[in-house]
Amino acid sequence: MGDPRYIVLFGACLTQFTVIGMLFSFGLFLPSFEAELGWSRTFLSTCTALAFFVMGVLAMPGGRLSDALGPRIVLACTGTLYGIGFVLMSQVTAQWQLLVIFGTFIGLGLSSHDVVTLSTIARWFPRRRGIMSGVVKVGTAVGQIALPPVAALLIVAYGWRAALLMLGVTASVLLLIAALSMRRPPAPAAGTSSIITGASFAEARQGSGARVFWTLCATQLLFFPALMSVPLHLAVHGMDLGMTQTLAATMLSVIGAASIAGRLIMGALVDRIGGKMAYTICLLVLLVSLAALILTTAHGGLFVVVAVYGFSHGALFVVVSPTVAEYFGMRAHGAIFGTVLFFGTLGGSVGPILTGWVFDSFGSYTPAFITLALSAAIALVLVRTLPRPEVAGLNP
Repeated sequence: MGDPRYIVLFGACLTQFTVIGMLFSFGLFLPSFEAELGWSRTFLSTCTALAFFVMGVLAMPGGRLSDALGPRIVLACTGTLYGIGFVLMSQVTAQWQLLVIFGTFIGLGLSSHDVVTLSTIARWFPRRRGIMSGVVKVGTAVGQIALPPVAALLIVAYGWRAALLMLGVTASVLLLIAALSMRRPPAPAAGTSSIITGASFAEARQGSGARVFWTLCATQLLFFPALMSVPLHLAVHGMDLGMTQTLAATMLSVIGAASIAGRLIMGALVDRIGGKMAYTICLLVLLVSLAALILTTAHGGLFVVVAVYGFSHGALFVVVSPTVAEYFGMRAHGAIFGTVLFFGTLGGSVGPILTGWVFDSFGSYTPAFITLALSAAIALVLVRTLPRPEVAGLNP
């Protein structure tokens, strides 16, 4: 039988592939909702924002449930419901129906895909948390590459409702397979030392770790809107600039391809250079890409900008879990990591709504892209204030 660590790694990768690949593909359905049902981009962005908010709220109990029940049962439940959400989406005729679906099924599916998989991987690979987190998030990148073109072809061939139905059924099956591959690491043998050391959740929030904890939360709040808003609106932005639907979908695949490099490179580097420097590099690249996105309208140039953005997009999803472990250890990793993610999803829930509202109000995404760039710049400044982990003294 194979090494159980790598079976778990496969399950985590497949979870990321399916959940985020499906989420990226949703942007391709916006024109269909606009044309057939007359729904605005502000409303459609509000639906995804609601899912992000639910994701953040449930990430905290999701991490605790994973610690108590194991990752398998949590991912099996949330993954199956996630696929059912897309099946139900294929039947919507009223706005309230889409809001309910995103606020329950889609939000539940999103809530566990990061906190459960990455916290589980951090426990299975205590000496290689960064690179293994990067490998898991490569699953996300592959989903970003593979699923949007499939969705675009299904829309063209069968219509958007049938496409959602087929994608939803497939997602439920894949996520159930992924969940069955996941489990907790075995308990340490008697007489051996446990790796579960570090700060408690209370110490992180209110004690000696409060400064680091709240800085990480604020940083996540500031940069996460860009990670949620750009992928959702990028395809329709490209179509506004004259791209075909298929070519616009290819930009999402470029993000996924470039993010593979970001995930693997920064996953390896964070183990060597530490979370503070890794965050700094990621946010600098993100800031450059957002500034370039403001100025670029040519199709060829836009693909280059999207590739740069994709590197930072992928890398920023990798550095958070190892940085939490670096500062706080594994004693309360799930709770601390889940709370940091919650603050990110607060920003991520607002970002898509404001981006859609900006377009509906001004007929351009430029003011939204400027705001996202300024937010990333503030996040970069905050990261530079973090102390060295040995100075913080939270992870003995």
